[in-house]
Amino acid sequence: MTNQAMTAPLPPTVARLVAPGVPLASCIRGYMLRSTLAVPLAPAQRLNRFPATPFCGITWMIAGSGELVEPATPGAVAPQGAAIFSGPRTRPCVTGNPGPVHTLTVLFFADALHALTGLDMATLLDTMTPADTVLGDEWHEVLAAVVAAPDDDARIRVFEAWLEPRWRAARAPTGVGAWLPARDWVQALAVRAAATGAGRSARMAERRVRAWAGHPLRTLRRFARVEESLLAARDEHQAGHVSLSDVALRGGYSDQAHLSREARELIGNSPREIIRLAETDESYWPYRIWW
Repeated sequence: MTNQAMTAPLPPTVARLVAPGVPLASCIRGYMLRSTLAVPLAPAQRLNRFPATPFCGITWMIAGSGELVEPATPGAVAPQGAAIFSGPRTRPCVTGNPGPVHTLTVLFFADALHALTGLDMATLLDTMTPADTVLGDEWHEVLAAVVAAPDDDARIRVFEAWLEPRWRAARAPTGVGAWLPARDWVQALAVRAAATGAGRSARMAERRVRAWAGHPLRTLRRFARVEESLLAARDEHQAGHVSLSDVALRGGYSDQAHLSREARELIGNSPREIIRLAETDESYWPYRIWW
C-alpha cells in the first residue's frame, strides 16, 4: 500500500457514538449509528470490523442489508427492517453490506440484559441471530417501533421510553454510570457476584458472572485492561507523543509485546495498527468512534 493510499481522506460517511439517557446508564453502554446512504463505497469499505467484546447488542437494519463475513456463516443475512441480536464475543468478527446501509446498534452491559430477560449469557457467546427469537414476545413491538420511527434521535427516544420502566424494575445497584471505564463495571460485577445468593464461594461467584455476562471474570478483566490501554494510546497519539512501552507498563503489562499480543487476540490488531487503521480504513469505523 502506498503512503498516499494510507493517508487518503476517509469517505464522508455518518458514524457516531451516542450516550444513553442517565436513567439507563447502568444498562446501556452506548448507541452506535452508521449510515453510508449518501456515499458510494468500494466493496472493501463496506466491511465492518468489530472486536471481541463483553457487551451484547441489538442492531436494526434501518436501510440496506448485512451479512456475517468472518467467521463465515452461510445464510447469515440480515435483511432490511431486521433487528439482529449479537451476544458477547470471544473473538473479532467482520460483517459486510452489499450496498448502502443505515444501522442503529444499542450495546448493553451483558449483566443488565440478563437482569431484564433472565437469559444465560454464557449460552449466547458469539451468537448472531434475529432478536425476536432470543428476546421473546415482549420485545417484538418495540423492535418494530424503532425501525418505524422517523430518524435516529426518535428511534433512541422510542427505545428508551419503553426500556426505562423495565430497567427501573429489574436493575440491581452497580454504581456504574455512563462512559465510565469498563474496568469499573467489571469490578462492580465481581463485587455483586461475590455478595449475591446463599453460596458465596469464589466458584459460585464465577458461575454467577458467567451466567450474567457470558465471559469469565478473568476475561472481562482482560477486556477492561485492553480498553484502558487503547484509550491511553489514542490520547497520547493525539497529543503527538505516544510511547506504547509506557502505556503497556501503566496498564499492568510486562512489556509492549505483551500488550500487543493481547490486543491482537481480542481486537485483531496491535494498538499502533488500530490507531492507524481507524484513521485510514473506513471498515474500522467502530474503532474510530469508540476509541
